[in-house]
Amino acid sequence: MVGPQYDFLANPLGVVRSTFDAAVASVSDPSAFDGRDWGVFPLFHHFLSDQSSLSQVPLLTPATIKWVKPNTLVRFRGMIQDMLGNEFYIGAYKDGSVWRTNKFMDVSQSLMASSVDMRIWERRLLYCVPVPGLSPWTQVSVEEFGDLSMDCKSENREKRRREDGESSDMPREGEHSSVASHSQGAATEIASSGTSLVSGLDSNSPPCLVKIYDSPDSELKLNDIFEFVGILTSDLELEEDDEDCDLSDGFSEDPLRHLPPSKVPHLHCFIQRKLAVHDFLQHNPIVEPRPNLVRGIREALLRHLTAVLSNDDLATHFMLLHLLSKVHARADDLAVGKLSLNLTCFSKETVSVFGKPLSVALKNLLPFTFCIPLTVEYLNSVSLTPKKNYDTNRLETGVLQLAEGSHLIVDETKLEAGTLNSVGVENTRLLKNLMELQKVEYDFKYYKVDMTTDFQLLVLSEGKSNILPADVIVPFRPSATSCSGAVTAEALEAWRWYLATVRQLSHTIEPEMQKVIESDLVAARQADRSLSSQDLSRLVTMGRLMSLSYGETSLSLEHWQMVKELERLRRERL
Repeated sequence: MVGPQYDFLANPLGVVRSTFDAAVASVSDPSAFDGRDWGVFPLFHHFLSDQSSLSQVPLLTPATIKWVKPNTLVRFRGMIQDMLGNEFYIGAYKDGSVWRTNKFMDVSQSLMASSVDMRIWERRLLYCVPVPGLSPWTQVSVEEFGDLSMDCKSENREKRRREDGESSDMPREGEHSSVASHSQGAATEIASSGTSLVSGLDSNSPPCLVKIYDSPDSELKLNDIFEFVGILTSDLELEEDDEDCDLSDGFSEDPLRHLPPSKVPHLHCFIQRKLAVHDFLQHNPIVEPRPNLVRGIREALLRHLTAVLSNDDLATHFMLLHLLSKVHARADDLAVGKLSLNLTCFSKETVSVFGKPLSVALKNLLPFTFCIPLTVEYLNSVSLTPKKNYDTNRLETGVLQLAEGSHLIVDETKLEAGTLNSVGVENTRLLKNLMELQKVEYDFKYYKVDMTTDFQLLVLSEGKSNILPADVIVPFRPSATSCSGAVTAEALEAWRWYLATVRQLSHTIEPEMQKVIESDLVAARQADRSLSSQDLSRLVTMGRLMSLSYGETSLSLEHWQMVKELERLRRERL
């Protein structure tokens, strides 16, 4: 059992150093720890496995960044925007007769002369950003941490590495070594012993440079959302030193040289956990989605969406299926499970009356939402896809670099006649590919890579969109202006839980039901030769989503009949 001598929250580096000293005493040669842990990770895993302990770790957000102290334990939730490769650093060195470690640190804790008694280790660099389109209701307020502002008077707070009066020209890690840290020049400027984490920070949503140790590469992928728990490090002199010396070490172009050090906090990670939509729910009950429970929530959500959509019952039912859709399989270029929706009969005037309330309602229900106002000027100028910049060795983000499960509203009502330049033509092609294939093309200059996505796409337009061919086209027929009343916090939490939970349920179609579907699809094709295989596949997807909306994991005849009726009513409107 972990003893009380460890202060994991306020002095995590003390845990690192104590365990390293004990491990070196037992093996005498730190080369045994090359690419390996000496016992630090199990201690932090044990401590953080207790939910009450994890809840004490401050979450790095625009609200908490004002008071979180450096060299303490923090959490950061974000999307992996760029993977910067590996950083070589002096992981262990001999200080006289004593071995010391620089693991989980940006700089050495003491003078480090050139010596053969040092070990060169490496760590992975991830450039992470707050999840694009993150809804406000997912954010954590400072008040939720109570007294966890890490009072400076804590007796166990680690003392600053440089005390007042200590020489400011003390040699730093790598200064006397031929092997220097790849990315030391990008260390964060941190306010010294004050209450602000980053003194020059002017962004409401700061990115974070996460340093990963001893973790398999396969666990981390571009655009995944993770929660990282680790040490927030700082050194005020790093930026000053960077101005006076060339830190290029001959291995490669430093990818962080072009990042402003004062705006990128560093987190040395102990634990990383991939997050799903459920992890962003403020109150996530451990409840089995039983059909009787789900039905009641479904009915209440339908009433709410009907009010938001101005009593258009047909559009409401298609909207619910759209919000539950996800790509659950891929066959060649076909993304099975997607259900993009195009609501037509909107104009520049009516979109503010009916479209804006819809956008607000979806932002209150979904954790990641994004809106694209489509105009000729926008298409001709915007960078939709990420591009590799080999001068800075960075992946420059694009509008469509989003997390899995993001919801996009594309507003075409402001699109007028005009001429597309080469950028506009390319952007049009990219949007069409996204809608049809659920893929985004990443540009690496010398080659391009199709990255699979799982976005929910909603198009608001006057007529059928020619740029974005949606799976379902529904003419919008409001019978009144949006009349959604006040919604309680409890109702919103229930609807968010419903959408997040039902969307993840598995689903099957029994052989008997499969025969019924096949017979109906053959009859539909004979009655209307214009129906394509994509249309028939969409009907099966709608049947699956209809069952899931009731909490059922197997398609029933009743739900299949409901889908056929919805499709009949929709086609009558076209």
